[in-house]
Amino acid sequence: MDEPELDIPAVRRSQISWKALLDREGCLQLPAAHDALTAKLIERAGFPAYQVGGFALVGTRYGRPDVDLEHFGEKNRAVQDIIDGCALPVLVDCDDGYGDAKNVTRTVRGYEALGAAALFIEDQTAPKRCGHMAGKTVVPVEQMVGKIRAAVAARQERDTFILARTDAIEPEGVDSALRRADAYLQAGADGVYVEGPRNRAELEQIGRALGGVPLATSVLERGGVTPWLSPGEFKALGYSMILYPTTLLFRLVRAIERGLDDLRAGGPLDETDSIDFARFEDLADLEKWGAIEDRYTPKQG
Repeated sequence: MDEPELDIPAVRRSQISWKALLDREGCLQLPAAHDALTAKLIERAGFPAYQVGGFALVGTRYGRPDVDLEHFGEKNRAVQDIIDGCALPVLVDCDDGYGDAKNVTRTVRGYEALGAAALFIEDQTAPKRCGHMAGKTVVPVEQMVGKIRAAVAARQERDTFILARTDAIEPEGVDSALRRADAYLQAGADGVYVEGPRNRAELEQIGRALGGVPLATSVLERGGVTPWLSPGEFKALGYSMILYPTTLLFRLVRAIERGLDDLRAGGPLDETDSIDFARFEDLADLEKWGAIEDRYTPKQG
């Protein structure tokens, strides 16, 4: 006899493509998840998608800066764990592809197999660094064009979205970044990600030049070079993806520091500044896992 179906905590992937998601939403706010719990919280908060960014990932997993110390071999397991915990479409940071065209091919196929809906690859020279740091340099346009062509050829699903990022503003200026963006689109990229606009005038210039194509940028709310604008303002300027690499990370660090200060001082947990055990059990799907245990574990005695 068939048993009634349990509401088990399986992650059922969204079937919508990244392009269709952009068409539906108009402008995506993409907070960064550095672990699976954060991804689940992003989903519960009502966001339709999220990103896995290198800055938050290496900062939390390894306690190191985003300066090219970790590559695909270290990051792909973390990305797998995050994707396993959340059904939302995800944009994954592929840095510079971790080498030449063959490395780009491996990276694209690897992350695509894990379930990534979209990937971005940047044109920095190695060793790359966080996009809002000074002292960046970029590879020749032809080299990045080859990487984009390799990425497009490597994907096994036509819906996998390839986003080409340029970091050329800081070393070469906005005009160079725009020329690069056009070359990357011509090479087959599905959209472009212009990193590091330094003021509203540059944001407006980029939006005018690239209006009509999927366009991304990022905002580091404290210490970054790009000014904070509301999602509606970004959308009005022509942007369809706004990445927030540090918003959750910086708040998390401050919350942990406050908690440690209180604990060191011998103070109890402030109920207005934390969740309780029952709420965490709910986040972790304890009841659903317990139902599986109860149904299929033989009873003793």
